[in-house]
Amino acid sequence: MLKIITGSAKGKILKTLEGEATRPTSERIKEAVFSSIQFDIEDRRVLDIFAGCGQLGLEALSRGAESCMFVDSSREAMDIVKANVSATGFNSKCRYLVSDARNYIRKASGREVFDLVFIDPPYALECSADIIRRLASGGMLADGAIVVSESGTEVINPDDFPEFEVTKSRQYGKKTAINIFLYHKP
Repeated sequence: MLKIITGSAKGKILKTLEGEATRPTSERIKEAVFSSIQFDIEDRRVLDIFAGCGQLGLEALSRGAESCMFVDSSREAMDIVKANVSATGFNSKCRYLVSDARNYIRKASGREVFDLVFIDPPYALECSADIIRRLASGGMLADGAIVVSESGTEVINPDDFPEFEVTKSRQYGKKTAINIFLYHKP
């Protein structure tokens, strides 16, 4: 059972898709991520790409983020996100798009800018590094933006991202890696 950890929606239970179509971030990992960025959430414009059930974007909103754009390629997942947004009362702060991540970035480049981005694709896609690159090259990251990436076996080499400073890089068990980057505009 997933729930909002803290903030204005603390304790709200979140719905998830049945089956194996999505893999929600575990409570333990979510707590670790938000402990690392807890003082850098308020008034941020958030992008929750590969949103799943929307728990990362909703946790950020509960902690004072200004707004959140939820993107997921699954209409069923987006229906769950919308139900969770309604349950937490953040309707006026949210936008939604059913789209492939790369398509969304291509179309939104130069028009959308975010201060906090959660990238949590299905591990088999191994596309986190590519998505990070596309967000930066598309001008979608504000100077000082925080990018949180969750991946499986995909190796994300910090040397491939000179405009990013690694603030946290940690392996959780054998299956999950978390990288938190701070973006500096070149």
